[in-house]
Amino acid sequence: MKDIAPDTAGELQARALRYLARREHSRAELARKLAPSAQSPEALEQLLDALAAKKQLSDERYAEARAHQLARKYGAARIRHDLRSKGVDEAIAEKASAGGELERARAILARKYRMPVTSRLERARRMRFLASRGFSHTTIRSLLSSDADHEALIP
Repeated sequence: MKDIAPDTAGELQARALRYLARREHSRAELARKLAPSAQSPEALEQLLDALAAKKQLSDERYAEARAHQLARKYGAARIRHDLRSKGVDEAIAEKASAGGELERARAILARKYRMPVTSRLERARRMRFLASRGFSHTTIRSLLSSDADHEALIP
């Protein structure tokens, strides 16, 4: 088996920039990808600090892009969970996932279900669907309350 030599500082930076050119990465995600190629953990941290100082690496920018991507399908809780699993700080994840949850839930429900709720079983099914997508109980209740059914589901 052939030994693979660790990347030099320049090679490691080039590899990091190639990853970042494809898409935004969180600091933890980029560190995980670069760790096998780095000469030492200190060299990797130094590179990540330099990229962050040059604004080439930003957890805030990554969180906004990822939240925007996930918002079409998921609620705030699911987006926060995804961001935390990628190594994004709790406060940044909270900020990126906040806002517009009721409108997102309404749009997702309108895409999935074309007809208004006709029974308690159907209402329960839709509630479970929205809950599985990470929407809060408050949002689900306000969207599927009995007097808002017809307005909420008409696109």
